[in-house]
Amino acid sequence: MKKNFPFAALLLSASPYVLAQATAVAQTAAVQPASDATPDDIQKVVIVSTGSRGAQRTMVDTPVPIDIIGSRDLSKTGQATLDKSLQFRVPSFNTVQTPVNDATSLLDPYEIRNMGPSRVLILINGKRKNSSSLIYTQTSPGRGESGADISAIPPDAIKRIEVLRDGASAQYGSDAIAGVVNIILKDSAEGGSITARTGITHESDGKMGGLSLNQGLPLGGDRGFLNYTLDVSKINLSNRPGVVNAKGEAGDFGADLNTQVLPFLATHPDAGNINGSPATRAAKAEVNTSYDLSDTTKIYGNAAYVNKRINSFANYRTPYWRPTDYGLLHASGTPYVGYVPTFIGTLDDYNATGGTKFMLGDWNADVSLTYGGNKQNYQVTNSVNRGMQEDYLAHKISTPSPTSFDAGGVKFSHWVLNGDISQQMTKEVSVYAGTELRHENYETIAGDVGSTYGSGADSYAGNSVQNSFPSSRSNYGAYAGATWDMTPAFLVDATGRYEKYTDFGSAFVWKTSTRYKVSDQLTLRASASTGFRAPSLAQIYTQKAQYSFVAGGGIQVSGLVNNVSSAAAALQVPKLKAEKSDNITLGLGFKPDSNTSITLDYYNIKVKDRIVLSTEITPTGVATNPLDVQLGKAGIVSASFFVNALTSRTEGIDYVASRKNIPFADGKLTVNLSGNYSLKNERQGEVNNPALIAAAGQSVLNATTEALMFTSRPKFKTILGADWDYKQFNFSLNNTVFGPTHFRNAGMDNNLEVAFKTKTVTDFALNYALTQNTTLSFNVNNMFNVTPSWHFNARNAQGQALLDSKAIDPAYGLTPVEVQRNLVTFNGRYSMVTYDGSQFSQLGRTFAASLNYRF
Repeated sequence: MKKNFPFAALLLSASPYVLAQATAVAQTAAVQPASDATPDDIQKVVIVSTGSRGAQRTMVDTPVPIDIIGSRDLSKTGQATLDKSLQFRVPSFNTVQTPVNDATSLLDPYEIRNMGPSRVLILINGKRKNSSSLIYTQTSPGRGESGADISAIPPDAIKRIEVLRDGASAQYGSDAIAGVVNIILKDSAEGGSITARTGITHESDGKMGGLSLNQGLPLGGDRGFLNYTLDVSKINLSNRPGVVNAKGEAGDFGADLNTQVLPFLATHPDAGNINGSPATRAAKAEVNTSYDLSDTTKIYGNAAYVNKRINSFANYRTPYWRPTDYGLLHASGTPYVGYVPTFIGTLDDYNATGGTKFMLGDWNADVSLTYGGNKQNYQVTNSVNRGMQEDYLAHKISTPSPTSFDAGGVKFSHWVLNGDISQQMTKEVSVYAGTELRHENYETIAGDVGSTYGSGADSYAGNSVQNSFPSSRSNYGAYAGATWDMTPAFLVDATGRYEKYTDFGSAFVWKTSTRYKVSDQLTLRASASTGFRAPSLAQIYTQKAQYSFVAGGGIQVSGLVNNVSSAAAALQVPKLKAEKSDNITLGLGFKPDSNTSITLDYYNIKVKDRIVLSTEITPTGVATNPLDVQLGKAGIVSASFFVNALTSRTEGIDYVASRKNIPFADGKLTVNLSGNYSLKNERQGEVNNPALIAAAGQSVLNATTEALMFTSRPKFKTILGADWDYKQFNFSLNNTVFGPTHFRNAGMDNNLEVAFKTKTVTDFALNYALTQNTTLSFNVNNMFNVTPSWHFNARNAQGQALLDSKAIDPAYGLTPVEVQRNLVTFNGRYSMVTYDGSQFSQLGRTFAASLNYRF
């Protein structure tokens, strides 16, 4: 790359938020070049580059907390996807693998600072990545939300990741309430690598294999580069079923214990259930390029395409649950033993950005156009449409039920046009401004007739034609701000943004941040901002039949009615409006010497009009009650919907400390400590219930939904790691402490809660340089085979009396505690994680190895 391209223009390659503080930070930041950085990189990335081999991870003198994670640090986690790698590197980043997968298995929900996936904005090279088309409707963390699919990004395409742990709606617009993850792609113009990966769990399942190629090519001599990555991988099924309780099964399904349940469980103690991690195949491609047209003008672009296919399973339909498959699924002459419906999901995720950076007079300008999309299709196999088959046998219809169903899918895409300018007005003042035009499309794709007839395919009802339609909207945003070094030690940055949407209105938000250098070693920082999150098109328009497990009642079907439907209007559900937030961050950075850095940040986030997917609203049983009348007109036994339900308050502390270059046994040791502690995460004030629902004595927010939002993520998480370089070896040991979580599972006694215990997961990585260009890596993740475990907590005296009781329940023949345990684990099917998930994976110890050759 040309060395004389203006430095201010080069800054535009970083995220827009970092740009706002570019000059001032560049003057003071301690630069630690990445281990794979080139000399050009070290010149260009003064603001954001810190090393992945023992360098500080968070810059101590920026006005806001920013984690810098290099590609090698990500690879040392040994995790198969980016979201799981970030969980073990970023203190307040959490993700969960749900035990009941369906469409959720295509991408797991993640979050920063307990705020859900939809309040974390994902950027690629500073440009907005498209959201996923999936909205989580299961009873799991992230319920009612969606986020970008970061697991789709090939790890070998990543140069580094910048994680901004602060509200940034004023800089980026909607979705940046909790923070921003900016994925910077590799930009080398030469060389590359080939990496072969393999892995397996301690149970000898979950076998994984992968192969990736990354290569950089020069364009026009030293005028530009093209860097591309190809990645293919396959992960087999991992299964962690529990032992099913026979008495609970007999009580739930009305089956005879001795003649039906016990004989089946004698040969199928797990009731045939399959839960854990689904089989996954993925093919990924990413390209990043830039070319200097002149000393003051460059063009750039990046593009990616990912195809993913997963194969997961519904709960096994035992013969005492489903007495027959009508002869459709088992071979004639063989005994009927039930069946397990299979869910096959395919995902296509794609994005492309093209742009130019140039001088506009004295201004540095950047104009770009981004297109991105996510499409998912769902297929159900080894199942039947029971209502359809019974109508066929009764000669009501002429077509029998198929055993394989196209359940339809969902699709999201957007176009984003960005224009940004900046100028260093004086040595102390820089100004910046920009605009964004975005157009979004969302579509529900109809399933075939078999998947939607009556109550639909057993396990997963398809999207009906009536509920499948396209929707779209546009929005316009403009922002402006300035950074002012009032003194060499005191920096102030301020930004304002205006957004207008075609479907729900406009918003104005602002942010101001400051940094004061008490000395060369100590920096104080603070920020205050307002933010907003527009309701997604999926939240506004999704409407379908939804299968869900109801404790004590098995699998039931309910209706999710969209927010603009006549059914929602009849229930007096108001149209959705944007969430509004107030963010405060206070922190300090301490760097006593070049080898030590410490940051400590307090955050306080208030979100008003927070959007939630309501609990099931059901009839009161009084036919004349207005709620019963409206539900009857809609033709559904229960309904859920999206609504601006509440105000929430989230407070916590993030801390990061690093000490590097410690002499140890003829090598160099680095020790890192980072973590997050949640001080408060709760609802404030009353629930905003529609009048008709409140009058019926019901609420859109029940104990389960509230627990999923506020207590289902770890109370704290701490990561303690050590990294030792010794000759040709690098040893890495990380301990991740996952703090307790608390659930109020659906159907369980209101006087109890489920508490997941604090656990420590230990990961070990070994890297050995076989030659100058070849590295062998070996990982043992969760080396002590720690798995989630939980217990019941009594919320009051009544709850304690229930836990102490030895009385036998006449309906189930079990003690009250045994009954409650069956309720939250579906009679033991999900004994480790309960039906709703846990802090970390249930897979236990896993092994991974890779061989990397650089050329």
